[in-house]
Amino acid sequence: MLVLGVESSCDETGIALYDTEHGLLAHALYSQVEMHAEYGGVVPELASRDHIRRVLPLTKTTLDNAGKTLHDINAIAYTQGPGLSGALLVGTSFAESLAFGLKIPTIGVHHLEGHLLAPLLEDNPPAFPFVALLVSGGHTQLMRVDDIGQYALLGDTLDDAAGEAFDKTAKLLGLGYPGGPALSKLAQHGKPRFKLPRPLLNSGDLNFSFSGLKTSVLTLVNQHQPLDKQTQADIAYEFQEAVTEVLTKKCMSALRDTGLDNLIVSGGVGANAKLREKLNAATKRKLCKVSYPRLEFCTDNGAMIAFAGAMRLKAMQHSEERNYSFSVKPRWNLSELQAP
Repeated sequence: MLVLGVESSCDETGIALYDTEHGLLAHALYSQVEMHAEYGGVVPELASRDHIRRVLPLTKTTLDNAGKTLHDINAIAYTQGPGLSGALLVGTSFAESLAFGLKIPTIGVHHLEGHLLAPLLEDNPPAFPFVALLVSGGHTQLMRVDDIGQYALLGDTLDDAAGEAFDKTAKLLGLGYPGGPALSKLAQHGKPRFKLPRPLLNSGDLNFSFSGLKTSVLTLVNQHQPLDKQTQADIAYEFQEAVTEVLTKKCMSALRDTGLDNLIVSGGVGANAKLREKLNAATKRKLCKVSYPRLEFCTDNGAMIAFAGAMRLKAMQHSEERNYSFSVKPRWNLSELQAP
């Protein structure tokens, strides 16, 4: 079965072709980062308009790179939510109308399920069950994953997610958009000069909270005005140390509490080198295994949507009668998903 994947939940347009027998055939991605950088963050209306411009050319490029035509596609998977309403509508309406013309089935995919399953795209995918750390955008969650659609929430963020904290702290330090990668790069030049709190590190549960950490950074910034380059780097270093220490400890606690020895990490913050370094060391000490998607699949992409859709379609029974009406789910809790 050949599945076309369409991702348009925020500021990246992703298209991919996944074959259930031969794996990922091709994918293409267009990022709107440069366009939104001028405004210091994502402008939803601009994002939607840009998705409209990109989705058809990216689909043609992906098909050409895979040596396939539209009529080779057996099904279309698209991000139905969560995300920006207008951006989701672009991908959803494109997918449903194309499927209507081709008379093939569609499936709406939960964006976070795409991230959750992204490590399974690798050559040596982790086996079920496993603990998953989802650190994507406004989400920081720990999940127990027993199979496709069988997810149990272990811990969640109570306020700011890790990615939001990175972006807000980067803004406090005068860094550009997107803030997370810029802060991580700056932290490489920092020294252990300051000490920031580790929120909920010893709370006894698996929840997260990073808004107070951001406030502590603001206090540091105000105390050291005007900021010189080294002070900026030192604050970035300590902030990254604090976040990655909390994430690492919570992950190891989740493995202990569930009795599992397999961890996967997905989402944009999952690309952070310091986090990977700490998780690699911690899991090695405990004789556990940790898996990540390749860096290009940590951020939003069509490949994870095509894969997640293909896995669900394989397990579902489709009738010949198809309904191509559609809706989007800007707010969609992962716990609402059911096994196919």
